[in-house]
Amino acid sequence: MHEILRSLPPESLVLDLGSAEGSFPQTVTSASVVRLDRVSPSNRDGRTLFVQADAALLPFPDQTFAAVISNHSLEHFDDLVTVLREIRRVISSNGCLFVAVPDASTLTDKLYRWLASGGGHVNAFVSADETAAVIERVTGLPHVATRALCSSLSFLNRRNAPRPLPRRLLLLGAGYEWSLFLYVWLSRRLDRLLNTRTSMYGWGFYFGNVVEAIDKGTWVNVCIRCGAGSPSRGLIKQGLVPSFLGLRIYRCPHCGATNPFAND
Repeated sequence: MHEILRSLPPESLVLDLGSAEGSFPQTVTSASVVRLDRVSPSNRDGRTLFVQADAALLPFPDQTFAAVISNHSLEHFDDLVTVLREIRRVISSNGCLFVAVPDASTLTDKLYRWLASGGGHVNAFVSADETAAVIERVTGLPHVATRALCSSLSFLNRRNAPRPLPRRLLLLGAGYEWSLFLYVWLSRRLDRLLNTRTSMYGWGFYFGNVVEAIDKGTWVNVCIRCGAGSPSRGLIKQGLVPSFLGLRIYRCPHCGATNPFAND
């Protein structure tokens, strides 16, 4: 999504749709950000522009936003087509849209649904091409790129899990980072050797007038604590990839967590 956010001018507006307190930090864009969710977040800082509303009935005039970001929210909307029509209405004619959704056929999504008793996922996306086609048809915005997304199971991290910790989490390493470290290390190697999809999570889609070139590569280095993805070449360039007992690791540039390193 950062390819879109970085290119927005300061006078523009971007809608962070279904984002609670936010799906990205304000610092990544010079545009003004409006966060929207049906439930008001409990930890609002007073500086964030937040609107409490239903995504199927957006309280904004036509063509208000230069960009709309739907970062892991479409899977939660009961009336998906109506929400997509509302996105089409409020986005400018030369605007752009980023959508990230989970692949319901992956191990990651099945674990999430099992742990969270569904996790509020009401839409099951299982095909990147079909998902992109639906969004393109309803919003009228041309599909320009798709990126596959890897998982680190960061939602299992006990630092991120709700309190009290779900009992089912005890069966998955209790959310300790050593268990997630092991999963990431093993899943990347299984996928490389056996052509499996144990590390895959979902897709990121780009639509509309995206000015900046889009990196379509799959970032396999995803933090076990904050879930941020980083390209391997960037981590190497920053000198964040030392070896420890023969194992290549990196410190997440966003939160500092220790992760196993894999080449993209």
